[in-house]
Amino acid sequence: MTIEAQLREDQITAMKARDTARLNAIRSVQAEVAMAKSAPGFSGDVGDALYTKTIATYVKRITKSKAEYDTMGEKGAEHSAKLAFEIDYLSRYLPTALDEEATKVLVDQTIAGIGAGADTPIGQVIGAVMRSRQDLDGALVNRLVREALGSSLTPDA
Repeated sequence: MTIEAQLREDQITAMKARDTARLNAIRSVQAEVAMAKSAPGFSGDVGDALYTKTIATYVKRITKSKAEYDTMGEKGAEHSAKLAFEIDYLSRYLPTALDEEATKVLVDQTIAGIGAGADTPIGQVIGAVMRSRQDLDGALVNRLVREALGSSLTPDA
């Protein structure tokens, strides 16, 4: 079953159950996909690849928003909880990312492979790691590269 069909089925189920939280998450994705389809220059196929990319972008954006609401304390708690539910619910449509332990092994292999050291631009190492696989969490790679190179500077490349 395609992601589009699964979302449609989940939408019907959510409507029948009067599950507004799930319904809002699904409708948000549908709106994002509609915007992507109507974007200038879009001539691609409306399939799982578009849905996966759109959901991943949306989840990344609301994850950042959730972090901002978390810093607001009680004022942002309700919005943060809503976004946490959407992130959790929509993550089921995304491919699973490599876990931290396996990512650390990959980072160490890449650093050894390119001969990176403390003077190597962090962005160069992060880029090399990110190009090696598609199932990586960019924020995790960034943190692990910085830890491995012993740096907390901003990316140079």
